[in-house]
Parts: sequence; structure tokens; C-alpha cells
Amino acid sequence: MVSGPIALILLVVAVALIIFGTAKLQMNAFVVLIGVAFLYGIGVRMPLEEIVSRVTGGFGGTLGAIGIVIICGTIIGTILERTGAAISITQAILDLVGEKRAPLAMSFAGFVVSVPVFCDSGYVILTPLNKALSVQAKKSMAMMAVALGTGLHATHALVPPTPGPIAAAAELNADLGMVIALGLLAALVSMFAGYLFAIKVAGKYDLGAELEESYDDLKAKYGKLPGTFHSLLPLLVPIVLIVLSSIAAFPGEPFGDGAVYSLFRFLGAPATALIIGVLISLTLVPAQDKAEARSTWMGDGVKNAALILAITGAGGAFGRILQGSPMVPFIEQSMEGLPLGLFLPFAIAVALKIAQGSGTVSIITTAAIMAPLVPVFGLDPVLTVLAIGSGAVVVSHANDSYFWVVTQFAGMPASMGYKLWTVSTGVQGIASFLFVLILSIFM
Repeated sequence: MVSGPIALILLVVAVALIIFGTAKLQMNAFVVLIGVAFLYGIGVRMPLEEIVSRVTGGFGGTLGAIGIVIICGTIIGTILERTGAAISITQAILDLVGEKRAPLAMSFAGFVVSVPVFCDSGYVILTPLNKALSVQAKKSMAMMAVALGTGLHATHALVPPTPGPIAAAAELNADLGMVIALGLLAALVSMFAGYLFAIKVAGKYDLGAELEESYDDLKAKYGKLPGTFHSLLPLLVPIVLIVLSSIAAFPGEPFGDGAVYSLFRFLGAPATALIIGVLISLTLVPAQDKAEARSTWMGDGVKNAALILAITGAGGAFGRILQGSPMVPFIEQSMEGLPLGLFLPFAIAVALKIAQGSGTVSIITTAAIMAPLVPVFGLDPVLTVLAIGSGAVVVSHANDSYFWVVTQFAGMPASMGYKLWTVSTGVQGIASFLFVLILSIFM
């Protein structure tokens, strides 16, 4: 194989190729990541048979670890969307905080809804309600759009079972329960940073909502929605089970080492927990829609998961190639002890997000790069996942599909989008990263 410095230079070239392929040529990220994995293996003169085995092994190993979880998460999100459960959750939050605090309600709603639902879809689902509240509460649509968008953005990048963070946790062998628990805290910080930007900065811009239906008409249109607690159960139960499983594995063995321990570890295994979540979500479906939900809705969920599965597996393949390259021992010998810390994964994720747009691709690619380096730099895997997620929020601009979803659905000109939406995502990503740095002092 080539020398360590050459392998490191080739990694920079590989990242440049990923950015060029996905951003400039608009190629599918799966094709780009798999292609670059092969090219990097050839470039470092890895034996050809090993390249193939590492690519296929990395792809299959990653999907074997989290494929079921991603599929189940998208199915739950689809059912929450089509049963009106997402609207029910939003309405409950609005009732709790009050109409005068409508931007805070939409931030929290986005925070909750984006755990199983992709932020783009969540924004589309909640936009009619967001516009209606903008008029009803006499709030600028610019403020409401930034509040909802940043709330969705926060959990999308930091809290499993959203595909990006769960893929990063699998790649870095991070305890999933701890990623969820600490990710929720980091996402709250991120959400509040976005909310404060919305009310302090975006609220100064006068942007009216293009109203299609009033708030009262919307409530009448949805009719009887699922109960709030019932709507939350498909999200809460899997999360609680996964966290309890992590607690059971703590060194002190709080649940002992017998049948109770085994039960919590079984129920809290991510695949088991998310399958339970799917079964609970089906109880939200009205009797007249049961047959359609079991076939069409669940089928749509599986289809929605397909692209994410492909990208996630390709990221695993790229990571497995990197782990076998001369770059790793070179970094161990020459860079160990450098005070890069969590700034390294954060900076890589920021660079990838800004360059190619997709937060999910940024998270998966950065995790693949960092997997062999976490032990070298003595990083905590959980905090590394959160640092990567924070970086993948900074910053959303024209090459990010979510930028256009937020600005177009809000009726926001692109120039205003750069001033408000792009800057707000930078603020919230930096805020959550600073929180992760504080956490690192105590962990």
C-alpha cells in the first residue's frame, strides 16, 4: 500500500470527489459513495479482493445493524402523517403554551414530529397550520417559518431513530440509548437557539402568510384527531425502551443480570423497539383505513426508506475501506495527542454540509471518516455523534433541498432566506456544538 501521508491526501481527494459528484453533477449519493470507496481502495493500493470484501462487508454490516430501524422509523412517520397524529401533537403543544406563543408551539411541534418524520416532510405537513396561526396570532410568517423549520432541523440531525444520527451511532459503536438521551438535550438547545433567532431577528421582517384556510377551518377539516398521548406513544415507547436497555447495561447493573436484565436488553434492542413502535402506530389508524394502512401506507414507508438505506449502506462501505487504509496508523503515529478533540468531526460535517447540501449525507460520510479516528484521538463515541449532527446543521443554503422547502412554502424570497433561514441554521448548529463541548467536560 501507499504511505500514510499519501493515503491522507487521497482522503482529501475522495471527499472532494464526493462533493463534486453530489453537488456539482447532482449524482445520487449512493452511487458516488460506492464509487469513491472503490476508487480510494484502488488509490491506496489495497489488494483488489480486499476492496470488494470491505465494500460488500461494510455495506451489509451497516444495514444489518440499522436497516430494520430505519424502515420501521419511516413507517411510523408515514402513519403519524396520514392519521393526523402529527397535527394532534401540534395542537396539544399549542393548547399548552398558548396562541400568543405560537412560534414556540411550532418550534416544539417540529422538535417532536421530526423524530420519525424527515424534516422536509414535517415542514410540508405542518405548513397549513403554521400559516393559519401566523394570521390568527398576528405573527410574521418569517418568524413562524424559522421557528418551525429550526425545530424540525434540531431533532432531524441529533436524535435517533432519524436515519442520520442512528447511522452515525452504528458506525461509531456509540451506545444508542445515550445518543438518544443526550441528543434530546442537545436538540433542545439547538431548537431554543433557532426559536430565539426567530423571535428576535426574523420577527423584524414583515412577511404575510398566503392563507388558504383559517385556523378554525383547519381544525374543522381534520375533525376528530387521535388523542395526544396516543399519538405520542409510537415515539415514546421505542425511545424509552432503548434508553432502559442502555441503563440495564450500565456497569452497576441496576436491573441485575438475570431475567429482568435480559428482558430489557431484548425489548430495548433498536430493531425490537421500533417494531413495537410500528405495531403501536397501527392502533392510530381508523377502522375504515386499516386495510389501506397495512398495505399502501406501510408500503410507502418502505419505499421512502429505500434511498436512505442505500446511502447509509454506501457510507458503511466507504468507512470500512478507510479503516483498512494506511491513513489510520499514520494518524496514530503523527497526530495522536493533537488538541483537535470534537472540533474535528464538527468541522468535517460543517464542510460537507456546506459543500453538498444534504445533512444526512454529511452525517453518514463524516461518521465513516471518523470511525477509525475516534480511538486515535480518544473521543467519546456518543459525543462524536452529537458533534457530527451539530455540524450537519450548519448551514442550510441553496444546495440544500430543505432551504427551498422552508423558503418556498413560507413565501419567503431567496434573499430573505439567506438572511434568516441560512443564518438561523448556523446559529442553532453552533449552539448545540457548544453544548456538546460542555458535556465533554463532564464525560
